[in-house]
Amino acid sequence: MIIKLFNSLTRRKEIFKPIKDKIVSLYTCGPTVYNYPHLGNLRTYIFEDILKRVLIANGYKVKHVMNITDVGHLTSDADTGQDKIEEAAKREKKTAWEIANFYTKEFKRNLKALNILFPNRWVKATKTIKDQIEFIKKLEKKGFTYLIEDGVYFDTSKLPTYGKLSTLKKEEILPGARIDVKGKKNPTDFALWKFSPKGIKRQMEWNSPWGVGFPGWHTECVVMSIKNLGIPFDIHCGGVDHLSIHHPNEIAQAEAVYQKPLANFWLHGEFLNFGQEKMAKSTGRFIILKDLIEKGYDPLAFRYLCLTTHYRSKLNFTWSSLKASQNALKKIYQKISGFKKGKVGCADYEEKFLAAVNDDLNLPKALAITWNLIDSNLPDQVKLVSLFKFDQILGLSFEKIWHQSQRIPYKIKRLVEQREKLRQEKKWSEADEIREEIKKLGYQIEDTKEGPIIKKIF
Repeated sequence: MIIKLFNSLTRRKEIFKPIKDKIVSLYTCGPTVYNYPHLGNLRTYIFEDILKRVLIANGYKVKHVMNITDVGHLTSDADTGQDKIEEAAKREKKTAWEIANFYTKEFKRNLKALNILFPNRWVKATKTIKDQIEFIKKLEKKGFTYLIEDGVYFDTSKLPTYGKLSTLKKEEILPGARIDVKGKKNPTDFALWKFSPKGIKRQMEWNSPWGVGFPGWHTECVVMSIKNLGIPFDIHCGGVDHLSIHHPNEIAQAEAVYQKPLANFWLHGEFLNFGQEKMAKSTGRFIILKDLIEKGYDPLAFRYLCLTTHYRSKLNFTWSSLKASQNALKKIYQKISGFKKGKVGCADYEEKFLAAVNDDLNLPKALAITWNLIDSNLPDQVKLVSLFKFDQILGLSFEKIWHQSQRIPYKIKRLVEQREKLRQEKKWSEADEIREEIKKLGYQIEDTKEGPIIKKIF
């Protein structure tokens, strides 16, 4: 089937065709590992995971690379402020390396909890410093760099196409955020290599032809993606906040060196709002996955919530909407726990589902199709086969939960047998007492013509 994706570069939905037949090269912007990822960050990773799963479901082999930004990301996109890793090290009284390692592990735990597939390759910025220095040398040789007091900068005026990814005009690209740096030629120029502050020994710094320092955040990503996927590659993903600065800066460097597009498709996930503002660490208004778990929520309830809104639309997070998502997910688990395993699904529903997700990842429509199937008059065995196929994209653990629900403890089975015997003897009150005992143990009985069905309570 045809896959259509909204390409941020052309601002329209396009039929997706990979550079190499049946192989998709995918780069997703990874975390800056100085703190826990908040739910807004995780919403982006869920959308990217859905994209990857859709590609796989369509028969593509996905070569997926994700970076770990463990140095170079400053507290301001204007190339000012402290490095976020170094700042966190001071805050937590640890080394910068300890901070990066700790939050990298926490990030991966979050991905596992949300059923997000790991990339084929993780790439740390600190492992590609030599590559980044060589890349800056190429930019320098082609005349795109200049040196000022605090580092080596990219001259955006030398590239006529600069900022083409952004919906803003070049002179409008976040002018308020572009704080003047002494010596910068143009407001949109950005750092390729930052010098360590005079008299201050950074924990993460390296020698370079221009002086001791560290790479700029925008340089890291373009180098790591090209090194592992070549140029151009198929798809580059990230949050919508990267549309105005980070991704245009990646594109500018790639085109300056190679005169080729960095990637053919650019996909961006919208913000998760918390109240009237986007969820962000910079404002202090954010929630992490651990907060949900401590309140008794299944992480997959958040994943379900994200699926209810299209990835290109803002999603407003509320505790009530999360609770509704958890209830909906439990209802699905409850229903499928009583289904028997079949061999053949419903081709009509499966085709409709795939058509929905292939239309720019229309998960709200795909969820509606899922519920329509569950509530249909089709045999349960047929439903279950198709639901398992749907879940290869939804990632809500249908098959895992179903298998768990089929492993009925021996004690429960014995109680069910006792209850059936009492029912045959018409000892209804005693049978009801056993039903309540079974319920307290986390199971419920559904009486049918074929006999009792035991279901786990979720």
